[in-house]
Amino acid sequence: MSRLVLILGDQLTPGLSALREARKDGDIIVMAEVMEEAEYVRHHPMKIALIFSAMRKFAAELEAEGWDIRYTLLDDTGNAGSIVGELLRRAEETGAGEVLMTEAGEWRLIEKLKYAPIKVRTLPDDRFLASHAEFEEWAKGRKALRMEYFYRDMRRRTGLMMEGDDPAGGQWNFDHDNRKPAGGELKFVPPPAFEPDETVRDVLELVAARFGDNFGDLEPFTLATTRAEALEALDHFVTHALPRFGDYQDAMLTDEPFLYHALLSPYMNLGLLGPLEVCKAAEKAWQAGDVPINAAEGFIRQIIGWREYVRGIYFLEGPDYTTRNALQHTRDLPDFYWGAGTRMNCVSQAVTQTRKHAYAHHIQRLMVTGNFALLAGVDPAQVHEWYLEVYADAYEWVEAPNTIGMSQFADGGVIASKPYVSSGAYINRMSDYCKTCDYKVSRKTGEGACPFNLLYWHFLDRHRDRFEGNSRMGNMYPTWDRMDADRKETVLKDATAWLARLDAGEEV
Repeated sequence: MSRLVLILGDQLTPGLSALREARKDGDIIVMAEVMEEAEYVRHHPMKIALIFSAMRKFAAELEAEGWDIRYTLLDDTGNAGSIVGELLRRAEETGAGEVLMTEAGEWRLIEKLKYAPIKVRTLPDDRFLASHAEFEEWAKGRKALRMEYFYRDMRRRTGLMMEGDDPAGGQWNFDHDNRKPAGGELKFVPPPAFEPDETVRDVLELVAARFGDNFGDLEPFTLATTRAEALEALDHFVTHALPRFGDYQDAMLTDEPFLYHALLSPYMNLGLLGPLEVCKAAEKAWQAGDVPINAAEGFIRQIIGWREYVRGIYFLEGPDYTTRNALQHTRDLPDFYWGAGTRMNCVSQAVTQTRKHAYAHHIQRLMVTGNFALLAGVDPAQVHEWYLEVYADAYEWVEAPNTIGMSQFADGGVIASKPYVSSGAYINRMSDYCKTCDYKVSRKTGEGACPFNLLYWHFLDRHRDRFEGNSRMGNMYPTWDRMDADRKETVLKDATAWLARLDAGEEV
C-alpha cells in the first residue's frame, strides 16, 4: 500500500529524513498551503510569501525528479484548510493508509498530528546537529543550562575551528572583539536581491489579496526562494560581510537595517540551507585567511551554539513554555510595535525596518524592542506572539526561547542568568539612534529624560527581591541605594508618570 509523505513548509530539504525513507515507486508527497498554518498568528505578509514561494518551487523540483506530488494551493477548490484535513483528503483520494513525516518543529502542530485519525509515523528531524536525546543527556544533572558549555561540546563534536582538543586561537569565543559601535564611514554591501519570477509573482498577488491587512510590507520582495538562490546568498555573505561581521555584529545605525549581518536565518529555518554547510563555509574562509577569527567564531557560535541550544531548550521544556511569566508582567503591548507613532527613535527604527523587511538583527530584537518590553512590564505572551508574527525567520522552536527566555526572562532563568535590561547608555554606545531622538539619553529625570533611563531603575526597584542576590545584577542595587532619597523618588515618580501616559494611549 502506498503511503503519504508529508512535507511541511519549513522542511524544504532534499535530504529530509522522510524523503530518504520514502519510495518514488509508490509513495505520494503531500504539500499544502492551508489557512490554519497561515493565520494561527497574523504573520508578516513577506514571511507568508517566502514560505509559499519556496514550497511551490521545492515541490516542482521534486516532481522533476520523478516524485508523485499532490500539492494544494491556498485557493484550490476542496482545500481542507488544515494539515490534518489535507492528509485525510489525500488519503481518501489515493487509498493510502499511513503518513510518513519528519517531526514538526512546533508543539502546536506536533499535538495536532499526534491525534490525527490516520496512522502517522514520525521520523527525527536530523537536519539539526543535536538530537533531542543528545540535548537531554547534556542537560541532565546540570544546575544551569548555559549555552556556552553546550557550544563548547558542539565545537568538539563537529570539529569546527578546533586544533586537536583545543579551540582555534586558544579560546572558545572572542566576544570582547565583537562589540564595536558602527560609524558612518563604514561601507556596506547590501544582501543580494532576487527578482521575483512568475511563481513568486503569483504568490505575491495571492498574499496581497488574502493577507494584505497584516502588519508588514509585502514589496519589494527580494528574498531567495530556492536552494540555489540561498547558496548564492551564503556565498555573498561570506565574501562581502563576514570579514567585518564579528567587529560590528552588535552595532546599530539609522536607516541601515543590514550592516554586516548574514540574513541567512530565513533560509536555514526553511531548510534551504543546512547549519553545518553554513558553518563550514565560514570556517573555510577563515582558514583561507579571508576572515578574521573573531568573525568566523562569532558567526559559527550563533548557529551550532545558540540555534541548536534554543531548539534543545524548546523541546526540553515542553508545550507550556510559551505560557510562562515568571515576573508577572501584564501590560499590553504598546501600539507603536504595530507602527503607531513613538518619540523613541531606537524603537521606531527597529519597528520600521521590521515592517519593511520582516527583519531586525539580534541586538535590535534583544536590546531595543525586547529591552523596552521587559522594562515596561509587557505581558511576555504578547511579546512572544509579536516576534512570531513579524519576522521572516520566526518559527516557535527558535523564537519562543529567544523571547520567553532570553529577552523577557519569563522562564525565570532557564536560559539567561540575568534579565537583559539596560538604560539608554547601552543603546547610545552601540548606535547613533540617540543623536536624533526627541528624548535626551543624557537626562536621567525630568522633561525629555530617556524612557530607558527611567524604566531601568523602575524595573530594578520593583523586582528587587528577585534580583538583588543575582551575581550579575546585585552590583546595581548598591548604586541605586547610594542615590539620595529625593532623586530616587523623582526617578520612580517620573517613570510611573511616563508609564501612565503610555497606558493612556498618548504618543510617548
